[in-house]
Amino acid sequence: MPRDLTPSTLENTFVLKALTERVRLDNRSFNQLRDLDVSFSSTEYGLVDVKLGRTRVIARISAEITQPYPDRPYDGLFLISTEISPMAAPTFEAGRKSEDELVISRIIEKSIRRSGALDTEALCIISGEKCWAVRADVHFLDHDGGLLDAACIAVSAGLLHFRRPDITIEGVGSRREVIVHPITERVPVPLAVLHVPVCVTFSFFDVRKASSAVAGVPSKDEMKAENDDDDIEEEGDSSIAVLVDATLQEELLRHGYMSVTANTNREICQIQKGGEMPVEVGTLLSCSEAAIIVAEKVTKLINKRLKEDETRRNVGNLLVESRAENDR
Repeated sequence: MPRDLTPSTLENTFVLKALTERVRLDNRSFNQLRDLDVSFSSTEYGLVDVKLGRTRVIARISAEITQPYPDRPYDGLFLISTEISPMAAPTFEAGRKSEDELVISRIIEKSIRRSGALDTEALCIISGEKCWAVRADVHFLDHDGGLLDAACIAVSAGLLHFRRPDITIEGVGSRREVIVHPITERVPVPLAVLHVPVCVTFSFFDVRKASSAVAGVPSKDEMKAENDDDDIEEEGDSSIAVLVDATLQEELLRHGYMSVTANTNREICQIQKGGEMPVEVGTLLSCSEAAIIVAEKVTKLINKRLKEDETRRNVGNLLVESRAENDR
């Protein structure tokens, strides 16, 4: 049986008290990400290792030739598979998808596949007969919060890094044949990625409930429910603490969360709200703006790592290193 991750009472009290004083345990500000590291395999295209703090996710992109769906003869296939094993955390069980894994897989699918990040029409080879089926396998190795954000970054970076084999079509009519050329024979072809979606999760904490829990007294909402004569008015913004990239301990204590997927085009791809805590319109807009800023920073880091990987692969390639201008 999987073991639930339940923090102790002392840990709960300490974390909530720190939040009431506008302090996080890792000394980050409320809108600061943990250290993000994106690394690519030197031997295989599409294999990405993402580390977000102590959370680690590996994504592997693969492609094979198959038949398209009958109702979409001009589109290729794009599939996303997730796997969370007990290696990541003891709360997960091997061979059985938990509720958290189902939510993560659905949000990743909405963020990347349904947002049109990958041009599936470019995967078509022969209309109604053959197409490329691109598959993203996501493996969670260590869980310290932010699984969804790390998985979305891993899949987006993997699609940018992946190269499919080049093909040629020979023959006419029903005798057409698709020839797949190995990487050693022809330069592989990158995928048509239209935009890079980045998911950012915001965790909400009700400061009034947190301070009441720390003090061991009923919250103001409970006192108002017991006594109708009490008229307590609090500003919504001052009573809510919004955290970006929460750790596992913070996720276990939060009163609500919202996942926003954005890109560098300042587009919101999807918004997923969870938890029992309502969110004001102003908070929603500010979180969306913050998600766009984070998406720009993460995309810049991914592009930097891609350029470093390309430079490392092209060492010794005279055709790439040659240039026409002279040193002056």
